[in-house]
Amino acid sequence: MANFKRKLNKKIIFIFVFVLILVVGGFFWWWQSREIKGTPDDYVIKETKEGVFVENKKAGLVVKVPEGWEVERMEVEEGLIVFNSQNIKGGLQNDKITPPLENGCIIHASVMYEKMDFTYLKLQAKYNLALLDVNSEEFEEIVINNYQALKIMADTQKIGPAIGIDIPHKDKTYSFLLIFAPDDKNNCLQEFESFLETVSIK
Repeated sequence: MANFKRKLNKKIIFIFVFVLILVVGGFFWWWQSREIKGTPDDYVIKETKEGVFVENKKAGLVVKVPEGWEVERMEVEEGLIVFNSQNIKGGLQNDKITPPLENGCIIHASVMYEKMDFTYLKLQAKYNLALLDVNSEEFEEIVINNYQALKIMADTQKIGPAIGIDIPHKDKTYSFLLIFAPDDKNNCLQEFESFLETVSIK
């Protein structure tokens, strides 16, 4: 009887692992074959009397650049906006500062033109964090400006500590990633919270 139970337990574990591989494999196949619908040119940086804003009309997104920060549009796939604090210091690659950071904060903002739920977002986050040699990770469902969002708190070997916010809305997902130097954690978190308050999605 005990032998039968052991065999049954092994079978259940095998089935569970097999199903998990199918689910994860299916997700990444879908992710790699998705259609690219946006461009870097969709992001426009505008200076106004109220401050500097980044607008993406196609995605219905407007965010305000933190006071005194630098902003740059990156020419990658569907586009990426990078915000750097004034005191930023880290490694250099192609004349650009790269994490892990010694000082300051970086915020990345991007839009994925796909409808995703929290299950898919967690799978994507886990995959990305694994590539960054994750030390710790934590997920929390929160509300940002009346939008349901997934908050990812992580510490990684390759980029250091980071906090991600993914907002799935209609057929798009809006992503914001904060990377910060450990000594500037409190200041960076305050700046990130203020930044998120300016996020407008239509």
